[in-house]
Amino acid sequence: MNEARVRTTVDDGVAEVRLTRPDRRNALDVAMFSAIVHAAHALRDRADVRAVVLSGEGPDFCAGLDRDMFRAMRSGERLSATADLPPLPDGSPARATGQRAVYGWVELPVPVIAAVQGHALGGGLQIALGADLRIVAPDATLSVLEVHWGLVPDMCGTVLLPELVGRDVAKDLTFTGRRVSGTEAVALGLATRVDDDPRAAALATAREIAGLSPHAVRAATRLLGTTRPPAEQLAAEQAEIGALVGSPNQREAVTARLEGRPPVFAAGEPHS
Repeated sequence: MNEARVRTTVDDGVAEVRLTRPDRRNALDVAMFSAIVHAAHALRDRADVRAVVLSGEGPDFCAGLDRDMFRAMRSGERLSATADLPPLPDGSPARATGQRAVYGWVELPVPVIAAVQGHALGGGLQIALGADLRIVAPDATLSVLEVHWGLVPDMCGTVLLPELVGRDVAKDLTFTGRRVSGTEAVALGLATRVDDDPRAAALATAREIAGLSPHAVRAATRLLGTTRPPAEQLAAEQAEIGALVGSPNQREAVTARLEGRPPVFAAGEPHS
C-alpha cells in the first residue's frame, strides 16, 4: 500500500521521498497518509542519510485532502484516523495522523527540503511546512485552504505557520484561505526561495549539504529545529560546539579546507 503512494530512494547520502499519486494531484487519502508517516519513520535512524528531498510526481506537490475524505466528514467520520501507522516515537507531540504526516519531517535529525511545484493546498501545504526549507516554483499555488471546507489547519499548521510568517500573516492566510504564488510565498516567508525547477534545485542543495560534515549538520538541525528560552538555547549551543571541536569530522573539515581538497567524512558519533 505504501509503495503505491510514496517512493523513497537514497543516493549518496540524499534521500528523495516522492508522493506518487499524480493522477489525483497527490491528494491525501488514507493510504497516502499512512505512506507518508511510514516514509518519515523509516528515515529516522538511517545514518547513511544526510539530507532529504520531499517532492511530488506530476504537475503538483500535493493538492490537499482527497475529496472522499471530505465526503466522509459530512457524517462526522474522520477517515485519517483509520490509517495504519508505525509506533509513535517517544516524546513526539504529534498524535493525530495528519500531524504525524507533517511532524515526522520536523523530527528527522537531518535537513528536509520540500520541492513545491503546482499546487500545495491545505494539508499539502502543511506537509511542506514540516520541511526545513521550501523551494518553490514562481508560479506555484499555495493556500491555507481549510476555511473553504469549514475547517481549520489541524496538521501542525497552527504551530509551524506563525513561526514562518508571523502571527498576523498566518491569520490573514488562515482566515481568508487566499492563494499565493510561489513568488509571494517567498516574500511572506512562507517559502525559502523560488526556482524554475524546484526539484532539481532541492536535490542540488541536498547534495551540497550531504557533502558537509554530517555531525555539524545534525547539530545545526537540532539547534535550529526548536524554540527554547535564550538561556537554554545558548547552553545548547555550547554543548553542541563542545562535542564538535576536535572531533574526527571537525578535524577532517579543517584539514581538507586547508589542503584544498574535498573532505572525507565518517558516520557514527562525533567522538567515535
